[in-house]
Amino acid sequence: MPGPEVGQEEQSKGCFTELESMEVLGMIKVVTSAERHTSNKGWIHSEFSFSFADYEDPSNAHFGCMLAHNDNELKPQQGFRRHPHHDLEIVTYVIEGQLHHSDSLGHEQDLKSSTIQVISAGTGIEHEERNIRDEKPVRFLQMWFLPESPGIRPAYQVHSFKHCERLNRLQPVVSGSGLEGALIIAQDVNLYLSRLENGQQLEYPQQEQRRTHIYVVSGHVEITCKDGDFQLGPGDAARIHKRCPLKIQATGNEDVSELVLTDLP
Repeated sequence: MPGPEVGQEEQSKGCFTELESMEVLGMIKVVTSAERHTSNKGWIHSEFSFSFADYEDPSNAHFGCMLAHNDNELKPQQGFRRHPHHDLEIVTYVIEGQLHHSDSLGHEQDLKSSTIQVISAGTGIEHEERNIRDEKPVRFLQMWFLPESPGIRPAYQVHSFKHCERLNRLQPVVSGSGLEGALIIAQDVNLYLSRLENGQQLEYPQQEQRRTHIYVVSGHVEITCKDGDFQLGPGDAARIHKRCPLKIQATGNEDVSELVLTDLP
């Protein structure tokens, strides 16, 4: 079985001091699907939004405390061998299919579509993910965040969220500030899922000195702020820095557009 991607763990060392010195230029930056780095190893197809593994780009190393944002498609009967992490908050969102997880804390389970998993690697954890199906690939989004403090006790959480709970609203699924119903993360991050019907609109009051990352999983949306109107399609992302009240509207021909919104320092 193929081994895990490597490289980003080493890159994250030292970020506790480097993050403060690196700023995002401009209010909003749209990163199109085509601008991401494509990694196709046969057994897994990945789209990297930030410098990761064999993709090295010091100018695109992170967005605030977000160190990685990978959209993966894992082929049937393939997976990552057990490998270690430390001092990372790892959020996995299973979009389609089923992902089998096991780790050194003793957890082993199948993560079905619409499941969110949070791993606080802390002082150290080993884990592996596999697609044990014979026919269908599994698509999952994985995000890495730097924790507020190194050396915490490792932890694991998982929950399956219903599609109807996020229809035409922002549903909190991960939170470092105690949002009701959300999984806990050891960082001042709030992560939301939304499924917007065509023509429906959301408003998000981004605060000063905060960042917002919006990623379109499927469909099309228009983002409106004081910088203008921005059209996003599947795989596109918007990186927004400083205060910028947002309006997000589903556009295009799809019945429903899906997005992930992350609010972070």
